[in-house]
Amino acid sequence: MFNDRTSLLTHLATRRSGKPRDMVAPGPGDDELAAIVELASRTPDHGKLAPWRFVSVAADQRDALTRVIVSAYRAERPEAGRLEIEAMEQYARQAPSLVVALFCPRESATIPAWEQELSAGAACMNLLHAVHAHGYVGGWLTGWPAYSEAVRDAFGAHPEKIAGFIFIGSPSRALEERPRPAPGSTLTRWTPPGD
Repeated sequence: MFNDRTSLLTHLATRRSGKPRDMVAPGPGDDELAAIVELASRTPDHGKLAPWRFVSVAADQRDALTRVIVSAYRAERPEAGRLEIEAMEQYARQAPSLVVALFCPRESATIPAWEQELSAGAACMNLLHAVHAHGYVGGWLTGWPAYSEAVRDAFGAHPEKIAGFIFIGSPSRALEERPRPAPGSTLTRWTPPGD
């Protein structure tokens, strides 16, 4: 059982997503990244299916990933303008570290696909918490590359899907707090039918 409740509450209250384009070195080394991924796996997982996996993309592999993304984008959108292509060229080059999260549904399982998707999302959130606990900042992006089958095929195959690109590094400036929903707008009391 976690005994230092105050530290855990502080951790939860201070975690922020960072903008990958604003992240600088250092990022986690291989051993730290392995520990972060190990913590990410401590997530709700009905049926113990682990319907997710993570792929680390090393710094010296970013150009290769950029070629995959740009080639796929041009094939799907041949009319794309220079600004769109530049955005795709910069996508994989953000932040010191990059982890691609994949949703890997276990189609033969009796666990509904929706529950498996929720588990994959929870694993990504746990990864962000572990990144924060290790003293880094993370940013979970999707965008066009996450929905491209050609980009997905560089990491896996159908029925897998890219759950997101998780960029990790150190903040180059203080992270801004974003507006959060008021508890009254997201928590209501249930009224039984007929009451």
